[in-house]
Amino acid sequence: MQTPNPAANEPRPDHRPGQLALGIAAVLLAAGLAYGAANIPSDAGYAGVGPDFLPWVVSAAMGLCGVLLIWEVRTGGYRNMEEPSGAARGDWHAMAWVSAGILGNAALITTIGFVLSCALCFTLAVRGLRISEGKPSGSGMQTVKDVVIGMLISAPTFWLFTKFLAVNLPGLTGTGWI
Repeated sequence: MQTPNPAANEPRPDHRPGQLALGIAAVLLAAGLAYGAANIPSDAGYAGVGPDFLPWVVSAAMGLCGVLLIWEVRTGGYRNMEEPSGAARGDWHAMAWVSAGILGNAALITTIGFVLSCALCFTLAVRGLRISEGKPSGSGMQTVKDVVIGMLISAPTFWLFTKFLAVNLPGLTGTGWI
């Protein structure tokens, strides 16, 4: 008569349960990307490459990564992996500031233009990153500095794309300079 082995029912100690889920999620995402790529017309354009080429490449690469992640987990888990650094829990307050910056940029870019919406995004994201490091979020003067820095980054980017690369970005005025 055999005695049950209690260790046989326990998860393998060489990988965490989330590692396999990550590989499966990558394969599922690749399948979703492939489904979307299949709906893009494949009419060949410049050099025989159609608009569906890059989505298929991304889908194939994502699928390969997912399969490799699953293989890695099934053959022993992520080997020689160091323990993650940082806090045990996420800083939701800081993430809210960064998310507000990104969502605000997306919501306001056509209303207030590229330069101002990107400056707003920069300002809110920097505040969130400061909070995540445990630093003070910033005084009124620091906020003004962040807005100015955000504009000094976004204005040349706007001009580079609109004036030199002829990419249409939403501006605040019809002149094309702001």
